[in-house]
Amino acid sequence: MTADVAVLGVGLHPWGKWGRGFVEYGAVAARAALADAGLEWRDIGSVVGANTVRGGYPGQVAGATFAKALGWQGARVTSVYAACASGAQAIAAARAQILAGLAEAVLVVGADAAPKGFFRPAGGERPEDPDWLRFRLLGATNPAYFGLYARRRMAVHGDTLEDFALVKVKNAASGALNPHARYRRRVTVEEVAASAVVADPLRLLDICATSDGGAALVLSSLEFAHRHGASEPVRIRAVSTVTPHYPSTVLDLPDIATDSAAAVTPPERSFRASIARAAYEEAGIGPEELSLAEVYDLSTALELQWYEDLGLCGEGEAAKLLREGATSPGGRIPVNASGGLASFGEAVPAQAIAQVCELTWQLRGEAGERQITGARVGITANQGLFGHGSSVIALR
Repeated sequence: MTADVAVLGVGLHPWGKWGRGFVEYGAVAARAALADAGLEWRDIGSVVGANTVRGGYPGQVAGATFAKALGWQGARVTSVYAACASGAQAIAAARAQILAGLAEAVLVVGADAAPKGFFRPAGGERPEDPDWLRFRLLGATNPAYFGLYARRRMAVHGDTLEDFALVKVKNAASGALNPHARYRRRVTVEEVAASAVVADPLRLLDICATSDGGAALVLSSLEFAHRHGASEPVRIRAVSTVTPHYPSTVLDLPDIATDSAAAVTPPERSFRASIARAAYEEAGIGPEELSLAEVYDLSTALELQWYEDLGLCGEGEAAKLLREGATSPGGRIPVNASGGLASFGEAVPAQAIAQVCELTWQLRGEAGERQITGARVGITANQGLFGHGSSVIALR
C-alpha cells in the first residue's frame, strides 16, 4: 500500500493528423492541465516527459523539451521511454517524486506526431532489438500481429467476426460524444464487415489508426491540493509497471519466441493479467469494485482479451460479457467510455496519460454526454513493447 497523490489538472490536445510538431501538442495539453488545476507554470516543481523517440534523438525529445516550450523556470526534469507504457511510467515517476518529498506539484506530459500507416522500427541494423527482428525476419507488422491474435481468440474461445465488430460499434458510439476524439462517427456491424480486410480476419475498422495528439496531468501531494482549494480531488491509488515472469510461454508482440516450460512451471497468470493484479493489490481493491475501465484497444480482439486480463470475467467469457451489454455505458463495468484508441488512434507517449484524463473527468462527474453514473473507481490498462506493464487505478 502507498499513499495517494492528487490529480489536480488534466488536459488534452485533440487527436488527429494536424501536420505540426509534437512539442506544440504537448504544450497545448500542458497549459490546459495547468488551467484545469488553477495553477501557474511557476507553481510546478518538476516536469516528467514521456519521450517520443522517433521524433529525434532521445535527449531532445524529453521532459526538458516541454519545459523549454513552456518557458525555463528551473523545475526538476525527468524523461522516460517505455513505448506504449511511457505515459504510465511518467505517472509513476511523478508520483514517486511527490511521495519522496522532492516536489509538491508535478506536470506530466506526453505527445506524438505519428507517421501514417503502421509503426515500424527506425532504419539501421539492430539484431539485438526484438522489434526490429520481427519486422526483418517475419514481416510481422502490428496489423499482422493483431490478426494472428484475433485468430487465436476465435480458435480457443470461439469469438466471431461479429463479436469483434461489436467492440468497434460500442467504442465508436462513445467516441462520437468525445470532443477530443479523432473519429466521431457511429458505425454499424455491417459497416465494420464491409470495410477492407487488413490482416485477416480483421477489417480496417477493427484496427486503430496512428494519430497526432497530446495529454498532460498535474499531480500533487494531497496537502498541496487541499491548500489550493481541492478538498476532494481525484486520487491515484496505484500504478503498476510490472514485467513478465519466467517462463513467458505466450507469443506476444514483439517477441518471436517463447520460453520453454519443460523444466519450470509457467506462472499462475499471463503477463497482461499480472499487470492488473499488481495494481489491484497495491490499491487494496478488486475488479468487483470498479466503476469503469480504459483499456488499450489496438484492435477489437485485444479489447476482449483485456476484459479477461482485468478480471472482469472468466477466461473465454469476454464476448459474452460484451453481448450482455456489461461493458457498454450503463452496463455493469463500462469499458472505453472515452471511445478508446478506436476513436483516438495511437499517439504513443500520450495515450496512457489520456486514459487517466478520462478517468479523472468521469470520477469528477465532468464527462458530459458520456458520463458514467456514479463513477467512483477506475482502472487503465495497456502494455509497452519489451515487457512494460501499464495500469493506473484512480478513485474519488
